[in-house]
Amino acid sequence: MSAGEGTEHPAHGAHGRPPTRRERWQEYKRSPYFPAIVLTLIIAAAAGLFAGSYTYALANPTPHRIPAALVTGGPAAPGVDRFVGGMEKALDASLELHPYTTRAEAGEALEAQKVFAILRPAGERGVAMDLAAASGATVAQLLGEAGVEVARRADVPLVVRDVKPLQQGDPRGLALFYISLAAVIIGFIGSIQLSVNARELIPIERIAFTIAYALLGGFCIAAVVDWALGAVDLPFVQSWLILSFTMFTSGMVFTMFNTLMGRWAMIPTWGVMVLLGNPSSGGAVSWPLLPSLLGHIGRWLPPGASVNAQHTAVYYQGHQYAFPYVVLTVWSLVSCTVFWVWRHRHRGGRDRMPEHAAAASS
Repeated sequence: MSAGEGTEHPAHGAHGRPPTRRERWQEYKRSPYFPAIVLTLIIAAAAGLFAGSYTYALANPTPHRIPAALVTGGPAAPGVDRFVGGMEKALDASLELHPYTTRAEAGEALEAQKVFAILRPAGERGVAMDLAAASGATVAQLLGEAGVEVARRADVPLVVRDVKPLQQGDPRGLALFYISLAAVIIGFIGSIQLSVNARELIPIERIAFTIAYALLGGFCIAAVVDWALGAVDLPFVQSWLILSFTMFTSGMVFTMFNTLMGRWAMIPTWGVMVLLGNPSSGGAVSWPLLPSLLGHIGRWLPPGASVNAQHTAVYYQGHQYAFPYVVLTVWSLVSCTVFWVWRHRHRGGRDRMPEHAAAASS
């Protein structure tokens, strides 16, 4: 028997020495336990942040700045002055008044969503307050409740009208928020599933299939909510395309982060689209009642842009704005550009040589 026969080679270290701390750490990082532990901690933190973000934004809506129209034309109206003073006190000076000479001018501002209410004289000493629940059910409710109490204390006759009501199937105005939320979440879940189950798709195919499931998914959401349930009467084609655009944008946002960060892409995607984007979208609570920073940020994120576009398409057909579509377009273009430029970093694709083939050719 030779000197080498019958002996066991050491499993770790060179020349039989025990593994160093650095070697043990590198071996542990390559094991399945490391990502499992990290994911456990991330999921626990995400659960707390998810609950915290929605509670912070939605649990206690507080007025910060509520634009309202004040009709100033016509004879003096002391009742209006007393009522306005009482409202500003009741709302802690958050009522931002914009004077308009005529009721027609104020009504145009309401249709353009520049203001949430119209205050005008009614009779010799009374006040009329026109609200628009379609602009924000939470804001209309707050103004209506505060107005009734202020009018009672000031002894001013008050007439409250909802001149832009919500549809009967959606009395709380949440349907548009929920369909936008569905488009956002299913959008990036679809992209995750493409990464897992269709990873051999080349970049152009990956984008094409994201467009495909976005178009089909947007159609299904709109069809179920409008045709099957009858909850909201949608301008079908426009709402369908907004939902599809939202799904595509959400899917490509995940693809972008997946390209930059690999398996940890879910962290920034969840942060941008769910933890920050959905509570600040203005869908569940209108932006004047959100914390001021969220109210400004939300309009620049895909969930807020989707809610704004959908809301205007359903209730304000004559006053469409390009801004929410520009926001979705910018997010989509940036995501697609990052994915395309750094596509070599994205796992998968048939244009990559398999590892065993690369080893055989070397």
